Parts: sequence; structure tokens; C-alpha cells
Amino acid sequence: MEVFGFEKRIKNYSSYQKILLVGEGDFSFAVCLARAFGFAFNMVATSLDSRESLMVNYSKAMSNVKELESMGCIVLHEVDVHSMSRHPFLISVRFDRIIYNFPHAGYLHGSERNKLQIWFHQHLVRGFFENAREMLTGVGEIHVTHKTTFPFSEWKIVELAYMAGLYLVHEEQFLIWDYPGYENKRGAGMCDQTFPIGRSSTFKFARMLLLYRSTTSGFHLGATSSGPGPGWDTCPPMQLPFYA
Repeated sequence: MEVFGFEKRIKNYSSYQKILLVGEGDFSFAVCLARAFGFAFNMVATSLDSRESLMVNYSKAMSNVKELESMGCIVLHEVDVHSMSRHPFLISVRFDRIIYNFPHAGYLHGSERNKLQIWFHQHLVRGFFENAREMLTGVGEIHVTHKTTFPFSEWKIVELAYMAGLYLVHEEQFLIWDYPGYENKRGAGMCDQTFPIGRSSTFKFARMLLLYRSTTSGFHLGATSSGPGPGWDTCPPMQLPFYA
């Protein structure tokens, strides 16, 4: 990747990293990073929405997209996180950071406490993990920002990642003022509205490799080149009552 001048950073992200952002609402998080770096040649920003839907659903989306494209960002529309690793543009690209802020499957069954609603959220996130894992560089990380209070804690983000061959590198509190200009959006029928973030964390995951242990039967999940995550080999039994 061509590097433009000295490294610039904003919180966890560097202008030297190849960054993929998925599930962007009005693209304000991508714009925040681009402004911090002074360019966006190192970024690909995607949305499930079509370009036409963005114009209808988000008041600032098109101005944000225009700004990103003028700074060199590749903006892709109608990208499904369950199939993004096979997207014609993305299939051969590897990223140092893949970012998914506040994933949400939509309001399919009313209350966030509803068990079936939680199942749909888990299904969304696990599919994302399985795809994103295949798109990382050797030292790449997947960052998911998510509420940590009930009922959102019932999504079992860390366990879902482990099931997809990822381990938790670090969890840190997410503070929205660390990202000037970012506006979190609801989506799902109330697209342009923000929502209370409350207590949220950014979960950072890295990829496990399959290591062969001659003293055991077959393959065993092990550490990546960046080292094992805390407790990767003593992960507790899965407690996913809603995911099949």
C-alpha cells in the first residue's frame, strides 16, 4: 500500500493500515477516520443499502460519500456481511483492520429481549465473523463495537467469535467523543435517528490458526502470529441458548 507522509492516528486506527468498514449507516465513522488521516486511499467503506436507499434514509449520507470519494476512499453499496468475502472487489483484498460498529439485524421480533430477536442478531454477527476472518492480513484484527449491558450482553459476542476461529485480543470502553463527527444511526426503519450508546465496548479479535499437535487427535485451534489471546486454550463451554 502506498503511504502518504508521516503516520497519522486516531485512537485504534492508523493511516498506515488498510481498513475495511462494514455496515456503515451514513458513513460518518468513515469520514471521521478520513479527516484524521487527511486522506482515505487506505480505506474501503461499505453499506448494505443501495446508493438510492442512502439518499432516502440518511440526510448526510451522500455528502459523506462524496467527501470520502474525493479523499480516495472506495465506497461500495449493497455489500452483505454474510457474503462480503466473495464480493468481486473484495475477494482478493486483505485488510489490517475490519470495523463493524453496533451491528444490528433489524427489528424482526419487537423487543431486544425477545429470544428470537437475539438469535437473528447472533446469526448476523457470526456470519460476519466467518467472512471477515478470511479477509485479514496475517496481523489483522476485527473490531466490533457493541453495547455491553443486558440484553445486548446476551448476544455472546466473544463466544461467537471463538466459534468462527477468532480469539479476543482486547476489550476497551468505547467513547463516542474519541471520534469527532461520528453519529451512530439506528437503521431498520428509523435509519437517521441516533440511539443512546450507554456502556459499550470495542472488542478486538484476531484469527486463530489450525495447529497440529502430534500428541493429540487431529487439529487444535491455536494462536496466530501475533500471539495467543487471553485464555484462548481454556475457553469456557459455549453458552448460546439461542443460536443453532
